[in-house]
Amino acid sequence: MSIVSTKWLDKNLNNVKVIDASWHMPNINRDPLKEYQEQHIKNAIFFDIEKNSNPNTDLPHMLTDKKSWEKIVSSMGISNNDTVVIYDNSDVISSCRCWYNFIYFGHQKNLVHVLDGGIKKWKFENRPITNNLEKNEISSYKAYEKKELVKNKIQIKENLKKKEFILIDARSKSRFEGKEPEPRKGLKSGSIPESYCLPFKELINEDNSFKNKKKISLKFKEILGSELPNNLVFSCGSGITASVLSLAYSLINDKYLPTIYDGSWAEYGRFK
Repeated sequence: MSIVSTKWLDKNLNNVKVIDASWHMPNINRDPLKEYQEQHIKNAIFFDIEKNSNPNTDLPHMLTDKKSWEKIVSSMGISNNDTVVIYDNSDVISSCRCWYNFIYFGHQKNLVHVLDGGIKKWKFENRPITNNLEKNEISSYKAYEKKELVKNKIQIKENLKKKEFILIDARSKSRFEGKEPEPRKGLKSGSIPESYCLPFKELINEDNSFKNKKKISLKFKEILGSELPNNLVFSCGSGITASVLSLAYSLINDKYLPTIYDGSWAEYGRFK
């Protein structure tokens, strides 16, 4: 299972590695690191999505390289056989992006999970939080890139003819349809040709937890029909909420491996 409950984490807190992967949209005036320092789940390690991305591109939070990822995860004290639970304090459920990164770099799928509802649900249930910052022991993490789990712009364009996969966009319908301006500068409005739209928020409850499998399945079947194929690729503004859809789909199709167009609309929608 890709998600675990707050109750489960509370019972197993000392047996897992916990990560706070909070990230906020660029037009939101919030500092995820400061929020983490003020309150987080016990033993949680902060994962900075921006800093832990590829520094050699002007596209936002693209996947980094294998060597850098090994260094990042080793500095967090996480080993290959650790069970990892990731949460966030974000309206865009950014923990799913960190989840995707771990799977892309070869962490066993059954060992990496997202906390359903994040710290919002955790706090609502009056579970303990802290501001203690503990030092991590350095580990020796080894990564293995699953390059088939990421698509680039060339592959997205080629797919218009080849039709090897189905592309689903996690942005709002108003952004997808070009009725609302993009939050990032330098991007036109609209969407990738022949892609579908499933706003990620339609799969999320008010407490930031995922809707049940039946409701998630119905949402995907509105696009896909009665079948739940394995050849789905998800896109969004910059690869964050695409990961939310990817995780949601993994809840109803356990054979599916999360596949993302990493550049997403931040790349495809650039003015030229």
